[in-house]
Amino acid sequence: MANDKKFVKAITSREEDFAQWYTDVVREAELCDYSSVKGCLNYLPNGYAIWENIRADLDKRFKETGVENVYLPMLIPENLLQKEADHVEGFAPEVAWVTHGGMERLQERFCIRPTSETLFCELWSRTVQSYRDLPKVWNQWNSVLRWEKTTRPFLRSREFLWQEGHTIHATYEEAEERTLLMWRVYRDFISESLAIPYVAGRKTESEKFAGAQDTYTVEALMHDGKALQSATSHFFGKAFPDAFDIKYLDKDNELKSVYETSWGLSTRIIGAIIMVHGDDSGLVLPPRIAPKQVRVIPVAQHKEGVLEKAEELLAAVQAAGIRADIDESEKSPGWKFSEQEMLGIPARIEIGPKDIEKKQVVVVRRDTREKIVFSMEEVAEKLGDLLETIQKDMYDRAKAFLDSHIDEAVTMDEMKEKFKENRGFIKAMWCGDEKCEDEIKTETGGAGSRCLIEDEDAISDTCIYCGKKAKYKVFWGKSY
Repeated sequence: MANDKKFVKAITSREEDFAQWYTDVVREAELCDYSSVKGCLNYLPNGYAIWENIRADLDKRFKETGVENVYLPMLIPENLLQKEADHVEGFAPEVAWVTHGGMERLQERFCIRPTSETLFCELWSRTVQSYRDLPKVWNQWNSVLRWEKTTRPFLRSREFLWQEGHTIHATYEEAEERTLLMWRVYRDFISESLAIPYVAGRKTESEKFAGAQDTYTVEALMHDGKALQSATSHFFGKAFPDAFDIKYLDKDNELKSVYETSWGLSTRIIGAIIMVHGDDSGLVLPPRIAPKQVRVIPVAQHKEGVLEKAEELLAAVQAAGIRADIDESEKSPGWKFSEQEMLGIPARIEIGPKDIEKKQVVVVRRDTREKIVFSMEEVAEKLGDLLETIQKDMYDRAKAFLDSHIDEAVTMDEMKEKFKENRGFIKAMWCGDEKCEDEIKTETGGAGSRCLIEDEDAISDTCIYCGKKAKYKVFWGKSY
């Protein structure tokens, strides 16, 4: 880093206490605040603006694949939730129930949606009749409620924001293709827009979504070496449709079942952005998702002509299509620099009397603090290229970190030793027995299976735990 000076004193060092560092950044950057309901957040403007950009980017990608947006109610009658046994069992500990309407006790309880498969299936069971009604490729942007015991801002809260896509199709192949397509959409979005590298694959039987036939995941690695499940796409097959008796008449006038998918990404991805890119001075936001990409900071603004020139510069930058603002407060330049860094704004433009005299400005990159001098005439034009360079460099640094924290192990002793060193992901072979999966997690202090690896050669022929014939190669890791 060009300048290691730490402007912000209120943030604990990542190396000293990573969990406290994360909490400090969330607080000091004013991303969210705790509400009067334990585990539920107030999303503040700085945090919600990041979510708005995520939503706009991802929504555009969805619609390019034929997705349509809808909105369904937040309350689910108990009888609907009970229709798919595995689903109910998977969510029962997290469900919040509404038992009264006003002063009267309801005849039937309603749960506040933990997810909406049952609502979509109930609707489709009444409205889908013919092959002409298929496919249904729908998504909703909403909130869900899961009564989590332990909560952390963005990473795990009781109510959180997300999108949940739900689709039904005439054939197995079409549904499977949609499942994999949305998995690719997430992977492209996370790498291209968020500058976050990942490992990705299919979940094991015990780790897949309740009621799903297959779950595909995107797993990012945080700076502390823990994995964060960042997006999932599920192939449900006929489990939900058959439970809700969703049938259609095909072209031959035969009654057939449909096949279903579901896929989602939530506000926990904001936690991933913080922990992958942030530093001891606060947020470091990728330019493509940053609410403000550039901040103009006038220096010695009390002097004649400085504010006027800074505002001219802001207008030129905005006219070039760059999201920018200006800090005209009476605070000192050092304080302004500190705030810009805390908020993660990708670049700042410093302009003072000497710069005006030389017809130049100083641009400072947030990610490296490198200072670059541009002439006033060219700065607006060149900022776009600089922001793209920052975006690429952020991804490359994160990818180098990920690659350096992927290792292999053949024996349990080797695996345990490497996890003691706080390594990220370890590749190891597994027999497929859930008992071995559980024992590996116990003996490594919490390193579970993150996803299967299906496109690489085996490390060995035997399971790392029991020594029996191995069926799968797996990414193992501790996670949030």
